[in-house]
Amino acid sequence: MTVAPEDLLAPTVSTWTVAPGPLPGALSTLDATTSVLVLAVPGPGPDEALRAALAATGVDPDDVLAAHEPAGGTATVTSIPLVPGRYAVRRLVLVGRGAGTLEDLRLCGAAAGRATRGASAVVAVPGDLDDAGLAAYVEGWVLGAWGSPRWGSDGVRSGAAPAGSVDLVGPHDPEVVRRAVVRARATLVARGLADTPANLKNPAWMVRQARTAARRGGLDLTVWTERELRADGFGGLLAVGGGSVSPPRLVRLDYAPAGARTRGTRRTPHVVLVGKGITFDSGGLQVKPPAGMLGMKTDMSGAGIVLAVLAACRDLAVPVRVTGLLALAENAVGGASYRPGDVITHFGGTTVEVGNTDAEGRLVLADALAYADARLDPDDVVDIATLTGAARVALARELAPVYATDDVLRDRLVEAGGTTGETLWPMPLADGYRRDLDSAVADLNHIASGSPGSIIAALFLREFVGRRAWAHLDIAGPGRSDVDAGLLAKGGTGFGTRLLLSYLEGRR
Repeated sequence: MTVAPEDLLAPTVSTWTVAPGPLPGALSTLDATTSVLVLAVPGPGPDEALRAALAATGVDPDDVLAAHEPAGGTATVTSIPLVPGRYAVRRLVLVGRGAGTLEDLRLCGAAAGRATRGASAVVAVPGDLDDAGLAAYVEGWVLGAWGSPRWGSDGVRSGAAPAGSVDLVGPHDPEVVRRAVVRARATLVARGLADTPANLKNPAWMVRQARTAARRGGLDLTVWTERELRADGFGGLLAVGGGSVSPPRLVRLDYAPAGARTRGTRRTPHVVLVGKGITFDSGGLQVKPPAGMLGMKTDMSGAGIVLAVLAACRDLAVPVRVTGLLALAENAVGGASYRPGDVITHFGGTTVEVGNTDAEGRLVLADALAYADARLDPDDVVDIATLTGAARVALARELAPVYATDDVLRDRLVEAGGTTGETLWPMPLADGYRRDLDSAVADLNHIASGSPGSIIAALFLREFVGRRAWAHLDIAGPGRSDVDAGLLAKGGTGFGTRLLLSYLEGRR
């Protein structure tokens, strides 16, 4: 039988259902030879609910706990094969729930998702959870069950097969589960786009993905070709993409909830998300060292995240209008490459002296931000980008800096990240460094040698947002993973996808 290749915009996830209980009823529906029962082990040790769940399977709880000593530490896994008995369960997986914090539950879910890869059906008993804990557990499970895609002779395939179905036993809200799956699946979309090899992925390829997402998600789509970018004065995109045989593009995606108002005092709030979309970054004429280029297929992660977020807005019934701008270019080396010392004119007329061709991301973002300010009249503007190595040096892989011109917007984003486990660290827009962006030949310098790189990049972007409430997320650290463990697979992480969706869900 020929199996169709997987769809990067619709990654395979388990079918999730909720069974109020009791456990024997859920187990009685299993008839597959690869079915698994997953039980959460609370810390610091087993409780009566766990004993009751074990007894319901037909095993002796004392024997299991004495022989296998399952630990309750976060994400510890004890796997026990079962002989055929009262139910068609072939394997029992005990996963430690730790102290039950959101992060513990997220990691517990991820461990369960990994441990049940390839199973035909899973029955899971996560224990007594509130809605936030349940969402964390489910999101972790979906993320942990996924593996980075592989390209073979039969097309793209996920590197891991999640369980066919997961039945959660307990008094859980099915809508909480559904929404958690939607948010996690959006993260997988962002990961798959980021991990696509650069010889397959260029600005035109990203446009095709956007067209498909717009058709499926009920979004309006506008695309600027090279000619239209030139006519409208998007000098940053044209400069960065000039050296590539794959010309740059700008994509606009628009979502509006049912009954949205665009005028008047009761106007529905409008949020603009801007994503850096460098489909490969060679560094341009100031070429990166070989090791620095290896991960550059993921340098469009920001655009991939924005695309994934917009594609999920309808499924989550996001209550505000959302516009996504994907600033797409390939930073290559060619006869038409832009040069250090060039002066380029951005959308709206601001001129910029180029200081380093390997700091291209802020140039394409500047065009999109200036367009958002001038044409879209947004209430909030948020950009997301794998922008500076300085951010990675400062905060490593766990945190992303957030810079903002508005405290309310910053706090909303930080709170959303705290809920989803995508932690943001507020950083200052230190005005004392602004003078380092002064240029003798243009309105602005592109970079400032000797100044803090991540702050300087944020100050540069601020010049293009007018007086808007704006925030900048620099995900150069947590946007990529070197390991396949926990919630992460090697490659693009999709960091910020669930954060932005959570923020939009709560925006009024």
